[in-house]
Amino acid sequence: MAAIPPICDFGWKAPDFSLPGTDGKTYSLADVAGPNGTVVVFICNHCPYVKAIIDRIIREAKALSAHGIGFAAICSNDATSHPDDSFENMKAWAESLSFPFPYLHDEDQSAARAWNAICTPDFFGLDATGGLQYRGRLDESGRQPAGPDVRRELFEAMVGVANTGHGPKEQISSMGCSIKWKAA
Repeated sequence: MAAIPPICDFGWKAPDFSLPGTDGKTYSLADVAGPNGTVVVFICNHCPYVKAIIDRIIREAKALSAHGIGFAAICSNDATSHPDDSFENMKAWAESLSFPFPYLHDEDQSAARAWNAICTPDFFGLDATGGLQYRGRLDESGRQPAGPDVRRELFEAMVGVANTGHGPKEQISSMGCSIKWKAA
């Protein structure tokens, strides 16, 4: 069943994290932040929504870098119930697709809880001060292949944030598989 995150809470301050990356380094929010903003997206390896758009996520991360926007992905899923999302499998996937951004492992799910992540993918677009300005979808194509006229909503929003410090007032929530929480 698809999960849908809430609409953007403009100005919400993103909490810090300290998470291991698939490249062997540990990252904080400051480590992944760009001078003009940051995108943090919660993804995982097994989700069909993520698999359908991962090439476009990679494209947008590269394109946003040219605008001074940092980018990182976090996997918070319980790997016991979903072994495809284990740290070893995260490493293999990031390497096979040559992720141009850190892919971070949130094993204890503290980052997902602090950020109120709902689904994969769940995009958080931050301004240069770490305030939330975008919590929408990647683009208007959803899980379908993107045609030539598809609006690149995340890209457009974050270029706007880089230029003005403000995200668009109208945003359409992302949709995806729910975060796979560990049993209490």
